[in-house]
Amino acid sequence: MLRCCGRAMRRTLRRQAGILASMSDQRQSDSKHDAQTKVGTSLKRHEIRENRQAIVAGTLIGWLMKLCALTLRFHIDDRCGIGQPGKYPAPVIYALWHNRFFTVPAAWRILCGHSRKSVVLTSASNDGAMVARAMAVFGFRAVRGSSSRRAVAALVGMKQAIRDGCDVCVTPDGPRGPRYVFHPGLVKIAEATHTPIIPIHVRCEAAWRLKTWDRFVIPKPFSRVYVVFDQALTVLPAADAAAFEVERQRIEAVLLAGVDDWE
Repeated sequence: MLRCCGRAMRRTLRRQAGILASMSDQRQSDSKHDAQTKVGTSLKRHEIRENRQAIVAGTLIGWLMKLCALTLRFHIDDRCGIGQPGKYPAPVIYALWHNRFFTVPAAWRILCGHSRKSVVLTSASNDGAMVARAMAVFGFRAVRGSSSRRAVAALVGMKQAIRDGCDVCVTPDGPRGPRYVFHPGLVKIAEATHTPIIPIHVRCEAAWRLKTWDRFVIPKPFSRVYVVFDQALTVLPAADAAAFEVERQRIEAVLLAGVDDWE
């Protein structure tokens, strides 16, 4: 009798243990599902949604830039030799001030043709969406993000572009300024990827200046535009924050040397 009761109790305990284990597995499954749902919702919340107006406006701006470039008389000084096939087999990073960007895609195409691939860093805003669409007209891909929004995604995107063999073009004072202040993010990318920085200087013979934070420069049709692809700069590994700041200031000084206006 006691043996029968013992066997019955053991069977009951095993069934209860099985039920508890099943309930625990279900709770873990539900917890994982909830976590995945939260992550998915978070990712969707941070996805870049391009509205139709930005797409259309950006494409039109790109074609206007291209048409304007056809009228300009470019004088390109290739001091770094980026236009020479084989001189830079690995990717490079181009750095220029935000307000000088208008003529650079066309000048780069004139100099490099289709021998190199390049991506452009643009902000995650609607303005960035327009820039991305404008650059697509010139055959450039865009990496979206800035120091204030999607900074990690931008960093990962640029590193991946470099690994894929693409040059990267960045305006180190963008997207919001201050004007002619070299933000440290570009130096960090160059240091982490061991990629040289090529400063680009642009001077326009005659131009309009927009009333924006950077006084954006648009050259007048049929005028001369002087574009300098300066000597490549190697970012030295920094042992501490002070050494890193020295490197940042060194590269900033090279870009500032090409500025012909301080209005």
